[in-house]
Amino acid sequence: MGYTIQTSVSGEFDEIVDVTIAALEDEGFGVLCDIDVQATLEEKLGENFQRYRILGACNPALAHEGMGEEIELGALLPCNVIVYETDDGDVVVSAVDPQQLVGIADNEALDSIATEVSDRFERTLSAVDDEFAAASEA
Repeated sequence: MGYTIQTSVSGEFDEIVDVTIAALEDEGFGVLCDIDVQATLEEKLGENFQRYRILGACNPALAHEGMGEEIELGALLPCNVIVYETDDGDVVVSAVDPQQLVGIADNEALDSIATEVSDRFERTLSAVDDEFAAASEA
């Protein structure tokens, strides 16, 4: 069983990252951290790696509600969304599947929150798809 939901688009990497962040913001998420994996691996290990960013996304209201039900839930936050370039030049935007993530807690009170986050991530990925489908048609 997969642990992410994702889409693949064609476009300029940094623009896709920007559109992804804007789409997350439209769904009520802030990006608490933005890790440039390529730059980090180059700096720390001297290794080359594909363009790869980890965006730590958090919806404060949903996080608050979830931690009210399960105080240890903070260990699973923020929800990560990754953006990376494939060997064929496409860019994948992939979000952790909140239902898989929250399933670890085995607390039914979190099910509706996981569904809400999942729905918001699906809309985020659809917005990215729509943005770059429109760009490729122009």
